[in-house]
Amino acid sequence: MNDLLDVNVWLALVDKRHVHHPVAARYWSDATVQSRAFCRITANGFLRLSSNASALPNPLSPHEAWIIYRQFLALPIIRWQPEPPQLDDTYCALTCAPGFAHRLWTDAYLAAFAMGSNCRLVSFDGDFKRFAGLDFLHLTPYAPIASTASLNG
Repeated sequence: MNDLLDVNVWLALVDKRHVHHPVAARYWSDATVQSRAFCRITANGFLRLSSNASALPNPLSPHEAWIIYRQFLALPIIRWQPEPPQLDDTYCALTCAPGFAHRLWTDAYLAAFAMGSNCRLVSFDGDFKRFAGLDFLHLTPYAPIASTASLNG
């Protein structure tokens, strides 16, 4: 299994006082996951938000954020995922669907990215459930870790 992690998962992993750290740590220990990936938008989001006091209980300096990001990339289980072919077509289809909410542009991009890369998207954000065909793992503090691919496929 290859996973594309949403920014909220990366943030929860780096701060033990983060409200979702225990769930993120449990996910991280899942040996069935072959790789975990950053893409440009999740990397940028991690760098931006990890140094923001309103997003992370213990914000990092920009320099510290870069160090941790590069440490993640140095791990054998972490990979850099390039944009898949046909990303724009899938992204367009998701954002032009009836009822699309403007606040979901980044979510739609990540959903299209994961779909085109054959990755499972992992997030604490339940809004991803709305994207049909997305293999999505919704991390919550109250539910067991399970993929929703069968719900959306």
